[in-house]
Amino acid sequence: MFVPKLYRSEDMDVMREIIKVNSFALLISSVDKIRATHSMMMLNESDPENPYIETHISRANPQAKTLKNGDEVLCDFLGAHTYISSSWYDHINVSTWNYEAVQIYGKVELMDQDELYTHLDTLTSKYEQFQQCPMMVKDMGREFVEKEMKGAFGIKVTPTEIFIKQKLSQNRKENDFNNIISHLEQSDEDARKIAEKMKLIKK
Repeated sequence: MFVPKLYRSEDMDVMREIIKVNSFALLISSVDKIRATHSMMMLNESDPENPYIETHISRANPQAKTLKNGDEVLCDFLGAHTYISSSWYDHINVSTWNYEAVQIYGKVELMDQDELYTHLDTLTSKYEQFQQCPMMVKDMGREFVEKEMKGAFGIKVTPTEIFIKQKLSQNRKENDFNNIISHLEQSDEDARKIAEKMKLIKK
């Protein structure tokens, strides 16, 4: 990801939020050829000094058949994003797109069975807790879950490089910047999220 200095962030809290809210991300590898799989990801910070991304894909997926310990992968998270019309400027210019994104390069470590079980338990709990009648992993029975786990390929990704990008019209003068916010606030949910992010960086 190209990250000009103007749009670069070093704020790990921004990274955490983007990953938490946009967990369905791309796992990208190039062991034998370029492969990409959308998968649910979580940031594990049980050891604050050594955080990592955990995820799983289908064992039948060709990507799973190529990955091994030590391989490099890219986890790609796209946050809120929205179109920015050039009609909102007080001068002629081109339209663009505002967005937040995180890309994490890292080394693969394959999960063992206990780690995969814990990962699936944690992942399920994260989303089932909001259901009217939640179905947790423990409710399914260990034997059933372990049988289903045979089709899952769990990996941990230890970061080697982290890129956080917030492209939020930082290159616009104050009048245009405020006008963009005003228009975004009248649009859809993603646009309103970007408007709020723009207000934060303005402070």
